[in-house]
Amino acid sequence: MTVSKVLVYIIRHDLRVSDNPILHHLASISDHGFTHLLPLFVLLPHQIEVSGFLKEGTQSPFPQAKSEVGRYWRCGPHRAKFIAQSIWNLKDNLKKLGSELTIRIGPYDGVLKRVIDGLQQNEFNVGGVWTIGEEGYEEKRDEKAMSDTCSSLGIDFQLWVDEKYFIDDRDLEQLNSPQDLPDVFTTYRKMMEPLREKPRETLPTPEKGALPKAIEKSKIPNQSSPFEIPDSYESFEEALLQPINGVLSGVPPFPEGAKSAHPFRGGEDNAFSRLDYLIKSGSAFSYKASRNGLLGADFSTKLSAYLAQGCITARQIHHRLVVYEDGKDESLAESQGYGEGENEGTKAIRFELLWRDYMRLCNRKFKGKLFLRAGFRNDSGNKWKSAHKDEIMDGQQEPADEISKIVQRVFDGTTGMGLIDASQRELLHTGYTSNRARQNVASFLAKHLCIDWRYGAEWYEMLLVDYDVSSNWANWQYVAGVGNDPRGEARIFNPVKQAFDYDKDGEYVRCWVPELRKIEKLEHVFQAWTTPKEDWDRFGLTGLAMAEDPVKKINFSVEGKPKTSRRPFIRRRGPGRGGNNRASPSSTASQPLTGTNDPNDANENEKPANRQTNTNGQPNIADGSRGGFRGGRGYGGGHRGRGHRGLRGGYRGRGPPSSYGQVPPPMQQLAPAEQAQ
Repeated sequence: MTVSKVLVYIIRHDLRVSDNPILHHLASISDHGFTHLLPLFVLLPHQIEVSGFLKEGTQSPFPQAKSEVGRYWRCGPHRAKFIAQSIWNLKDNLKKLGSELTIRIGPYDGVLKRVIDGLQQNEFNVGGVWTIGEEGYEEKRDEKAMSDTCSSLGIDFQLWVDEKYFIDDRDLEQLNSPQDLPDVFTTYRKMMEPLREKPRETLPTPEKGALPKAIEKSKIPNQSSPFEIPDSYESFEEALLQPINGVLSGVPPFPEGAKSAHPFRGGEDNAFSRLDYLIKSGSAFSYKASRNGLLGADFSTKLSAYLAQGCITARQIHHRLVVYEDGKDESLAESQGYGEGENEGTKAIRFELLWRDYMRLCNRKFKGKLFLRAGFRNDSGNKWKSAHKDEIMDGQQEPADEISKIVQRVFDGTTGMGLIDASQRELLHTGYTSNRARQNVASFLAKHLCIDWRYGAEWYEMLLVDYDVSSNWANWQYVAGVGNDPRGEARIFNPVKQAFDYDKDGEYVRCWVPELRKIEKLEHVFQAWTTPKEDWDRFGLTGLAMAEDPVKKINFSVEGKPKTSRRPFIRRRGPGRGGNNRASPSSTASQPLTGTNDPNDANENEKPANRQTNTNGQPNIADGSRGGFRGGRGYGGGHRGRGHRGLRGGYRGRGPPSSYGQVPPPMQQLAPAEQAQ
């Protein structure tokens, strides 16, 4: 009898068969010693809700997969559907190679032990467990669970280098340790340039039959009770979405005429189709000029969701761009810029791929600090407003339930700030909103409203189709001023000015906030409360919370409204920017707030400014110290969350969802008008 030797390959965020280091090794090295391969994907109950897979009449042994601070689902319906599509595409592609994907539910240690024990009972010798390493506190804890389980069973465990990033970890010669990573991105970028020369070659897709043999399905242990895994994609998707679809139950109808900027299905095949479309359509060529767009599918690459799940690698994107730039594929010959070398668009795409690398390396460097209210900087001088009674810091004037209502209005898109509301409505409906809009929402929540930025990071974790742990949390820290932005507290976005700059005709706001479509003047579209009262009935504003009770008011005067989308508008400037200047309640103009977390996209019209006291007497944003921290993923205050989740700190539930378009219960008037600084 032939002795079998099985390799269990635990697939995580590497949902592809091409440029896959483990599959390539097994297909190209003849002496690896394995006779059988079991690709295994595990749905982790602490990261994605799995109660939809329960057998009828049973209960889940796991707590709900909800976040610590806001108690939102860890994975919402948009991303869950994209993940399901990506898993099934991988399943199909492995089958084409003669292999078969196995899907299981549970923590890694429990799943691994059951699978290994079952295989051994069926006379299969498990010779190794391999997986690709990832960054993140939970991810490292999961890897330890795998390693400990294998060690207890006497099985070899190997952690492979994650090769889906732009520059391979093994080529970061200047970084001898994670602590050597510069705290400023520009410094890191200059260390890595020229970017076009840095990525390694991609790895080919294995030939059919080149991988070790698949194990007969009947010999693989079944999913443990009380869960069951459907055989069809339709049933799998339905089970994954069933418990979390309710998060969208209170969302208003999809606006008439609106279109999703991210209508794309998940999976490796779709990732490559999208990449080729970007080149052939000219979108890659024009990327630098279009990337700050707000409407449509082609203003940005929309490759981020594929990168997050590992359906495609950054170096695969790079090498396809090189083929286009060097004119080496006739199927791309009609593309603008074909064969003309690197252009501004492809250069900007590489820049953004490097930014993703940098966010991941920050995760590696700062570890659990990624999830702390005090951030990478350990800035305990910041006192954030909280919706948790036991986390209110000195200086917070509003009660917790009032902050809870404000947070919910931000996420519902009923604040009265047009750009913010449009972005939040788009996110709810589609799972996507542009980078420009994301930055504005983060700045609005953290710096205008001074609310704990982690509410926003967790909300985005739930709803974004392209959520990536490093990119999401590090970018929220960056904009909140507790991350590695060298301008920190001084970088503030003025969402009104930003709307004039990037939504020059108000098309984006009117698209996603249909209540504002009748309004004619842009300044009223961007802040409905500024509409003259005599026009409220005519424009349908009467009774709308966004007009009658806006969460925030920013005075922003426009002299000589632009007659075309190209003509710059003129701002009346307010008082100077001295550190302790006080805004006058009678002022009618505001200086601009600053605006971008992109070091390569500085706007000369926006400069850092010291923040001042609001006209309602709220604490000065810059002056108020935001103090110590509690919660986050474990550091600080006592843990009140789920026992097995460890680092993420305490939480309390959020209040009932607000009703769209209705005036909420009375709250403290934030400001009759604020001199934004």
